[in-house]
Amino acid sequence: MGKKDKIAIPKQKTRWNVYFKRYWQLYVMLALPLIYLLVFKYLPMRYIILAFKEYKLNTKLWDMPWANVKGQTDYFKYFKTAFGNVDFRRALWNTLKLNLLDLIAGFPAPIIFALILNELCFKRFKKVVQTIAYMPHFLSWVIIASLVTQLFAPTEGLINMFIAKLGGTPIPFLDVPRNWVATYIGTGVWQNFGWGSIIYLASIASINTELYEAASVDGAGRFKKMWHITLPGIRPTIVVLLIMNLGHIMGGGFERPYAMKNNLVMEAAEVIATFTYKVGIQQLKISLTTAVGLFQSVVGLFFLLTANWISRRLGERGIW
Repeated sequence: MGKKDKIAIPKQKTRWNVYFKRYWQLYVMLALPLIYLLVFKYLPMRYIILAFKEYKLNTKLWDMPWANVKGQTDYFKYFKTAFGNVDFRRALWNTLKLNLLDLIAGFPAPIIFALILNELCFKRFKKVVQTIAYMPHFLSWVIIASLVTQLFAPTEGLINMFIAKLGGTPIPFLDVPRNWVATYIGTGVWQNFGWGSIIYLASIASINTELYEAASVDGAGRFKKMWHITLPGIRPTIVVLLIMNLGHIMGGGFERPYAMKNNLVMEAAEVIATFTYKVGIQQLKISLTTAVGLFQSVVGLFFLLTANWISRRLGERGIW
């Protein structure tokens, strides 16, 4: 038998320059956010080394001496100092507690709100409700803290004045740590649930409507459609957002706790962000606060990777 002739199938080679010539507009649009990430996110990372050095204002970064104790190099000096600080340990505990409570109370709220909005039949009423729910997101925490003070102040607050007129005892919403935490969490849920529902509403809109029609033919009611079609349809979105929220479990913004705290509830209101501001900006302990920030970032990354790994093990897509 003779050898069969091999038919050469030409391979279509696509090079990066072909893509660039074809879609150069997209690459140009992508350049600006990439430059922003490089300049404001990646280049400042070189200052992480301050966590292991003695900060000196008039010295270049690489010329600063390594952290030392009594003349002997100790790279983890400021990490040990942080964990030996009672205020930092309290701020660490408060950060974890408040963020976990935020996650427990605040994460389901936009999901429930989106499911309820999806069931509304009157479009005008639905738009009005959406607009009202979105509005708190655009208020700064300084304004929100002022509103909270006017509503929940012990004697002159509107709610306590109403309770007193009904013959009840005013509730110290802002003066007792436990009550302050409840007010803090409730205010956060109120400010974010409307805006957070947008992505869930978009995910619900992408569900095939034929599934609902088939369920109606089978006699399914609204609750069963919601449970068996809507929730499974938005489950990948829920998982991704949950993973991202777990990545911020050690984070949290500065404005919210700083605007809402007062001297009577400092044992519950001091978080890592306010601790860093107090120690780093007011006391100029830059190396110590850099070490605290590095620890905060590493723990947040650990939570993010762990949550993503668990979601992949459970059959979900995760974030990568």
